[in-house]
Amino acid sequence: MTAAFQDEALDVVPVRHYGRWVAAVAAVAALVGLAGSLAKNDNLHWDVVGDYLWAGLIFDGMATTLWLTAAAMALGLSLGTVVAVMRLSSSPVLYGLSSLFVWAFRGTPLLVQIIFWGYAAALYSQIKIGIPFTSITFVSWDTNTVLTPAVAALLALGLNEAAYASEIVRAGIQSVDPGQAEAAHSLGMRPALTMRRIVLPQAMRVIIPPMGNETINMLKMTALVSVIAAHDLMSNIQEVYAQNYQVIPLLVVASCWYLALVSLLSIPQAWLERRYGRGAARGHSTPTLRRLLGGADTLGARRTRKEAGR
Repeated sequence: MTAAFQDEALDVVPVRHYGRWVAAVAAVAALVGLAGSLAKNDNLHWDVVGDYLWAGLIFDGMATTLWLTAAAMALGLSLGTVVAVMRLSSSPVLYGLSSLFVWAFRGTPLLVQIIFWGYAAALYSQIKIGIPFTSITFVSWDTNTVLTPAVAALLALGLNEAAYASEIVRAGIQSVDPGQAEAAHSLGMRPALTMRRIVLPQAMRVIIPPMGNETINMLKMTALVSVIAAHDLMSNIQEVYAQNYQVIPLLVVASCWYLALVSLLSIPQAWLERRYGRGAARGHSTPTLRRLLGGADTLGARRTRKEAGR
């Protein structure tokens, strides 16, 4: 009886998910309807969108947006790493100063910080270097000359990012087994070398995904510097629609370019996540394109089950 049952061919039928197909059809229908409505809406003025989509001032603003993003992330990540190490220090002074930094810059809105740095000359008209509590000054600069809108925007974005980056780096460092550092110390490695060569490379698996999201978020947050006229993409857009009153079409132009830039940034982020997640089982995820095409792994698993049934 058992042998006859084993020789009998089994037809493995996968579970049908009819609700999933209904939801997919409804979602696609809603998307097509929305796209058709926007395409036929005369109030969008697609001719204005086409005129400004490739305008020179748009590319000038994008150049400022990109260098602000790169410089602010470099400043935030480097300073955030130092602050994270200070927060993990056994020195109460270093721990207290780093905690105060995180509390101040993470506890106030980014928009407030941008405006504060943009109007810092109202607080200090001169930037001086000298001996504290005396009238001796070695060198001084005019604040408005030093803190241009671009520099003020960089300081605001970079210092704010450093507060968040420090917590991400600290979480990554604490995720590494303390035994790794103890083994390195037993081999005679100094704490700084141990942190640089042993701990931080292993912590990158935890640091990279949220830091990639922070980079994408930073690209979008640069739009806030338009309040101090830093000549980024959003600032140039606002200058144009303040003259021709075509607010919605120009916001569509800005949205298109922000979406394009974010999409480009998502590619290296995905590569870095796979690169640093190779040693972890959950680091291997199904690529987005494969999921959109129906999931090659799922189809392969169904084929394997069917062949096994034969």
